[in-house]
Amino acid sequence: MDENGRSIVTFTMVSHAIVHTYELSVPILVVIWLTEFSLTTATIGTIVAVGYALFGMGALPSGILVDRYSTKSMVLIGLGGMGASFLLLSVAQGTATIALALGLWGVFASVHHPAALSLISTGVSESGTGFAYHGMAGNLGIAFGPFITASLLIAFDWRIVTALLVVPAVLAIGYAFTAEFDEMAAVSTDGGREAGSDDTDGAPGPDPDPLSSFLADSKSLFTVGFSLALVIVLMNGLFYRGALTFLPEMLGDFLPSVTDSIQLFDPGSRIARKFDLGSYLYAGLLTVGIAGQYVGGKLTDRIPVSAGLAAAFAALAVVSILFVPVAGMGLAPLIAISALFGFALFTIQPLYQATIAEYSPPDDRGLSYGYTYLANFGVGATGAAIAGYLLGVVSIGRTFLLLALAPTLGALLAVVLYAVVGEE
Repeated sequence: MDENGRSIVTFTMVSHAIVHTYELSVPILVVIWLTEFSLTTATIGTIVAVGYALFGMGALPSGILVDRYSTKSMVLIGLGGMGASFLLLSVAQGTATIALALGLWGVFASVHHPAALSLISTGVSESGTGFAYHGMAGNLGIAFGPFITASLLIAFDWRIVTALLVVPAVLAIGYAFTAEFDEMAAVSTDGGREAGSDDTDGAPGPDPDPLSSFLADSKSLFTVGFSLALVIVLMNGLFYRGALTFLPEMLGDFLPSVTDSIQLFDPGSRIARKFDLGSYLYAGLLTVGIAGQYVGGKLTDRIPVSAGLAAAFAALAVVSILFVPVAGMGLAPLIAISALFGFALFTIQPLYQATIAEYSPPDDRGLSYGYTYLANFGVGATGAAIAGYLLGVVSIGRTFLLLALAPTLGALLAVVLYAVVGEE
């Protein structure tokens, strides 16, 4: 990878880690909010789903802007807005402010994926490897966000913790001002600007008629292959959000008490009262996802991505079906199945990102990833509400079985994409 590619990958990795630090700290906070505000899982699931939905819904307008303006400026706005949103969350005294803060976070967080993934696909020659490193950085945020949040909650009130989480955004903004790169180094556009030109740092300029351009680009984008890939992404989003939102709470049902069987702390100590072992196991399985991201990213450069998607979705469906029965066998089986779950869940991400790139033109890549994350995080956010409802009416085992329908359908659609559509 050349210097320009390394600069782009580093820049997007920092931003990606920050996005998911915030995103996956929310399920840790959900455990507290359920008790402090006497909420049902259905109610808090719906509140969280609104913020996560805006995370996805904002991806489409963000994707449109990405194809017209500088990526760096958009990422800076996104980082600043996310930090401000968590600052608002730190003064929340009720569910209305929590919903508002999470909603604002979703709007600003929606900038990252269309911008960063478009940037990697057009500015990095080894895009599969770029996707892998980008995904691994996201998993660092996904894993260490919950870990740091759970650790801080031992010593501080949750409002103080959310205020402290503003610091990573401030540091990331400081780094972003130092990053320089050519956004179109790996491609040349139809408009005649060659890769490596310095016109607005390689970023496309504003369109005089953005609405007609958006409609025309969308019409040409939705081929059979892209449409199928988008539905596959939606299946990932439904399962991802449904499984992860309440996973710390669910894991706690399978774990022994830290003051009884494990005896880590004195039963009457503050740490024993605040320590949530389920949150740490949750952070651990997300950490394993880093390896899944790396493997999935490397596979995109070696095998047909649709075939890889089919295999990865099938593996995730199997692990999901086995999760609760194996978790009930004891601590060691629970740790093992959690590790497999984290690996399988995150292997999919670079594969679907590369699939979207394969079925979309380079000059509409921002728009294509806008639609992708509208499906994945926008419509997919309903998975949180669905999981919250299911946990209120059926057992954890049946909840996982029903959620496993999403990756099962994703695997079947990926087979169709590989066997029928092929490469476009």
